[in-house]
Amino acid sequence: MKVLVAGGAGYIGSVTTQMLCDEGHDVVVFDNLERGHKPAVDPRAKFIQGDLRHKEDIKGALLAERPEAVIHFAAYIEVGESMVNPMPFYENNVSGSLNLMSGMVESGCKKLIFSSTCATYGTPERIPMDESLPQKPESVYGDSKLLCEHIFQSGQDIHGIECVFLRYFNACGATEEYGEGHNPESHLIPLVLQVAQGKREKIFMFGDDYETRDGTCVRDYIHIKDLAQAHILALKPGISGPFNLGNGDGYTVKEVIEVCREVTGHAIPADIEPRRAGDCTALVADSTKARTVLGWDPQHADLKEIVQSAWNWHRTHPNGYEE
Repeated sequence: MKVLVAGGAGYIGSVTTQMLCDEGHDVVVFDNLERGHKPAVDPRAKFIQGDLRHKEDIKGALLAERPEAVIHFAAYIEVGESMVNPMPFYENNVSGSLNLMSGMVESGCKKLIFSSTCATYGTPERIPMDESLPQKPESVYGDSKLLCEHIFQSGQDIHGIECVFLRYFNACGATEEYGEGHNPESHLIPLVLQVAQGKREKIFMFGDDYETRDGTCVRDYIHIKDLAQAHILALKPGISGPFNLGNGDGYTVKEVIEVCREVTGHAIPADIEPRRAGDCTALVADSTKARTVLGWDPQHADLKEIVQSAWNWHRTHPNGYEE
């Protein structure tokens, strides 16, 4: 089918575009390249440079291309930044999504896969986390994503646009061609690998007094290829609503660092810093619904395999996409 990937020059968008092309889909990437990278766009996809904040940009792309489905990744994603400078998150994430939905209504596109987040739940009432948990975001980023879900749900209820909300846990890993090239970087695995690359002296762990097996926070890490596959499965007709995407296994910060040491052969010094405000003790997914309804079956759940794929990409792309 013909699919427009908004934010297809970003980390998850680039891998999803690659896998869509591998499966024979006709892909159009729409990205403003503010935080994405043109070299991250699969050459088999058509590229349109545009900004969701500009209503005419996305409406023009949708009317010209007439995709059968949209996969929407375009957003600001840094939780800490959202708490310091909130308004751009509402403008970019929420207003951009509103413009996208308006363009889909006008162009007649009837399928949307939305890149959401487990941050819409806030601190969970239970672990593992399923889709029935109340959504009580504790960051502007999480709130902006929840507002987008509300916009898209209205599009489904009123205009009959089938909307899927994929609530991610921790995306990580890489393919041979495409990996995590954020600048600045804020995610744990690439930050740890930067120590092994000689780009930083040490890694910092924020708090070692949590009620976990080694005192550090627990997170659910999901390989980017498994994450991308879920988006492709969600394109099937008749699928809508929320799905949590994670492996269901949590790893502590110390465990992640230790696996990075094993993979890279580097000592990777690590220091303890005070806890950060807003960090939950544990976030682990219950992905039963995704496995049952989507037929999703993650193939790359092993943490060592995830880290190895990321390390391979960073070694072949020492400056990310900037070279």
